[in-house]
Amino acid sequence: MSSVTFWWKPGCATNTRQIRLLEKAGCQVKVCDLLTELWTPPRLEAFFAEMPVSEWFNRSAPRIKSGEVVPVGMAREQALAQMLLDPLLIRRPLIELNGQRMAGFDAQWLLAQGVTLPAGELPEACSHPAARSGVARCGLSGSGGVS
Repeated sequence: MSSVTFWWKPGCATNTRQIRLLEKAGCQVKVCDLLTELWTPPRLEAFFAEMPVSEWFNRSAPRIKSGEVVPVGMAREQALAQMLLDPLLIRRPLIELNGQRMAGFDAQWLLAQGVTLPAGELPEACSHPAARSGVARCGLSGSGGVS
């Protein structure tokens, strides 16, 4: 059984479905709160590997959708500083498995780590109807969880 540490935004329906998929794949999932974790720049940066800085961000974050934060062309240090101030900016989930780290939910990366997900649709983006329409922000209307 693989042990996975999964940082999520509490109440996020998509993250909840991703956790369930990992459990169905036989993983033991330790769920951590992305928003309250005590991040440092080196620790956070380790999840992004060789990804371009603009892909480090959660495109559904309110400050990105409003245009207040523009990830394109942002320097690594500036991106990390913004994320430490506002963890909603961090692309999620953050996953640690077999000593490897990843931002986002990537079935190919998981497979390379020995985790075969059940067949079917893989949740990646916010599934909250109002968030998809741009009307509301995921997780603000309820406190759902994985328990």
